Amino acid sequence: MCGIAGFFDSKRVTADAAGHSLTRMAEAIAHRGPDDQGIWFDTATGIGFGHRRLSIVDLSPLGHQPMTSSSGRYTITFNGEIYNYRVLKAELQALGHSFKSTSDTEVLLAAVEQWGVEQTLRRANGMFALGLWDGAEKLLTLARDRFGEKPLYYGQFNGTLLFGSELKAMRQHPAWAADLDRDALTLFARHGYIPAPYSVFKQVRKVRAGALLQVRLRGSAFSLDERAYWNTRDVMAEAAAHPMTGSPADMTDVVEAALMKSISQQMVADVPVGAFLSGGIDSSVVVALMQKSSSRAVQTFSIGFAEQEFNEAPFAKAVAEHIGTQHTELIVSARDTLGVIPKLAQIYDEPMADSSQVPTFLVSQLARRTVTVSLSGDAGDELFGGYSRYPIAQARWAKLQHIPLPLRHAAAGALNAAPAWSLQAAARLGQLAGKWRGKTDMAERMREKQSELRADSFGELYTAMDSYFRRPGELVIGGHEPPTVASDATEWLPGAEDQRRHMMYVDTCLYMPDDVLVKVDRAAMAVALETRVPMLDPDVARAAWQIPTDVHFKDGRGKWILRQILERHVPRALFDRPKMGFGVPIGTWLRGELRPWAEALLDPARLQREGVFNVELVQRLWRQHLESTANDWSFHLWTVLTFQAWYAHWNQSVTADTINQSKVA
Repeated sequence: MCGIAGFFDSKRVTADAAGHSLTRMAEAIAHRGPDDQGIWFDTATGIGFGHRRLSIVDLSPLGHQPMTSSSGRYTITFNGEIYNYRVLKAELQALGHSFKSTSDTEVLLAAVEQWGVEQTLRRANGMFALGLWDGAEKLLTLARDRFGEKPLYYGQFNGTLLFGSELKAMRQHPAWAADLDRDALTLFARHGYIPAPYSVFKQVRKVRAGALLQVRLRGSAFSLDERAYWNTRDVMAEAAAHPMTGSPADMTDVVEAALMKSISQQMVADVPVGAFLSGGIDSSVVVALMQKSSSRAVQTFSIGFAEQEFNEAPFAKAVAEHIGTQHTELIVSARDTLGVIPKLAQIYDEPMADSSQVPTFLVSQLARRTVTVSLSGDAGDELFGGYSRYPIAQARWAKLQHIPLPLRHAAAGALNAAPAWSLQAAARLGQLAGKWRGKTDMAERMREKQSELRADSFGELYTAMDSYFRRPGELVIGGHEPPTVASDATEWLPGAEDQRRHMMYVDTCLYMPDDVLVKVDRAAMAVALETRVPMLDPDVARAAWQIPTDVHFKDGRGKWILRQILERHVPRALFDRPKMGFGVPIGTWLRGELRPWAEALLDPARLQREGVFNVELVQRLWRQHLESTANDWSFHLWTVLTFQAWYAHWNQSVTADTINQSKVA
């Protein structure tokens, strides 16, 4: 696991200037790779790479990057792990290749020499982001793993193309000059994260998961060509078209075998390896299979909370004791968790509103005390149908079907056009009748319902339900929401009438790579911890997609297959309970310990001066949230607050960078 950065400069900078820029870019992401640093620059073509190394496989200097292939044609800066590199290495040795190191990076370069970039990416099983320079073709390739576990940004700035694992690396280059993308902020307002290919800045984009971007310099301009070497939609559709046959028990065997193979590959490292264990189904399955394939006790880590409604630590401990792991548990106080919040803007580099980022950072920090690699149970909900919102969405759609579509549209239009006083009056009547006792925010809630009433399809309803701000254009001044896989029906799976498969597909393409995996990557890499996700092995994913949805939801709750696997190793009584999630009591904190911090960020004069958000809307939600515990706008407010904190931090950092660069100049 590492951090990468680089540039392609059409203006042919000097070697000294390039070296200075590359060093600064690499140092900005030193947390991703504290063990080594390297830079490489080709004066003739203006291409330069920077690298920060977290040594995992081959700890010797032979794994130093950037690395050049044996022929001298290719140079790479690589972040990630290739889990099947030993298999690829054996194939390449049979074809006459020899190797100086035991690193997967050298294998990757030899594979590119032998098979070309695209075929190598298709053969490679791993998590990665890379920059590859082809000196013969004068071609830069940027590529990302199938599911987007590793980040990769890029952007053009006045004749210079910059790229990096994090925005803070790109910002160190003197060509950097970026503006907020208000359209992308509407996506942030809806989802709580900014999905690829968009970023918070107009000039910057993210390489899509499963894609490679090829860059050529033609005269003084760059030509960019992005294409997929792995398409989740196509692979998922093909798998669904060829479902597994046999009994559910046979299907369980297939998935368990695929998971065992994946976990065995991902436990390979030259440093200590452990696992996150929440006590939930997904992480318990991963840990149980890790322990089955290990001759020594696996190291596991969990975080507990004083607030019992958020505390899964006793469940994790019970599972660990049964499996026989070497378990470490840390019970954190509200002060511990609140102490992380000021660090989030620095850690996440883009605004990010998933409050589970707080415990994710804390458990990563705990694990890093004793291991360098930690496996997780992420992706179980997306691949095996575990989210509680799935049956809720289906039930709501079934109810809506009893109302004719024209009538629903008319009702939505009436709610949208109704003056605020009439909605408040309706809400007041509801309170007097005892229906909404204690709630003062019902007018706002009634307006939000119009997006569900307008839904012409189940896909539109699911998008509405899975949103923070359902009308994000009202929050972000001057913002117009771009399409995503959630809103663009042309991107949906064939056979969208399978509602459960549609939700799993959308979450796999959107929520998982741009929320879940971002959350884990940034939190873990902030403390130089490599995380691995065994369920995102392509064979595991294909197996999950070949299982009929009726089997996934066999008991009406989802994840039937994973439950069956876990019951083979852990008594059902230790895990058969309602899903808790990995959250923190943000709503309560905003009325208590976090209130001064929030009020400073939501100050009307400040919001007015910055001109990003609708001040009246934000203030109305804030007042309603403070008025009563029956009014909970914590998700919406946390979205605004995390942007505000990020915006303040980013502007301060840019100012500091400008001063430092001026001093150097």
